Amino acid sequence: MPYELFETVKMPKSRVAVLIGSRGKTKRKLEELSSVKIGVDSETGDVEVEGKGNAENFYSAVNAVKAIGRGFSPENAMLLIGGDCLLEVIKVSDVIGGGQADQKAKKGRVIGRQGTARETIERETGSKISVMGKTISIIAGPESMETTRRAVEMLLRGANHSTIFKFLEKEKAQGRKFSI
Repeated sequence: MPYELFETVKMPKSRVAVLIGSRGKTKRKLEELSSVKIGVDSETGDVEVEGKGNAENFYSAVNAVKAIGRGFSPENAMLLIGGDCLLEVIKVSDVIGGGQADQKAKKGRVIGRQGTARETIERETGSKISVMGKTISIIAGPESMETTRRAVEMLLRGANHSTIFKFLEKEKAQGRKFSI
């Protein structure tokens, strides 16, 4: 019986080994959890995801593959399978424009000194953030995605870290429950 759903995901070659995992363990686990078949071309970085039946499982698997390609650990990417978590990939150039040097500096603001800004946003919103290449990616529940995205975009646009942390405190004080 042929597969009903098919998508090719372009992945950086440096992330292909992470997707496959030791002795194929990560790829196999992803296939089992989401009932899909994953084919990997390690030469080009093309990853083919095939699924039948359950479209939700298929698209969760596609998003997990994309998440690994955007720098998330397999464990964090697996949060997208069978749960309420979402993946959002933000192109830095879409938020701030500017040249590569400016974009690199702004991405550094999202990470913060020794990763503290990113860790604080993750802790306060229950999200996971990955900064890789020209993008910043977020894995979060539906209730925390908007807050996480706003905090990241505010940092990219030059807001002070203290302003972001106050914003996150205010969101929590308003009774928002954040978790993955």
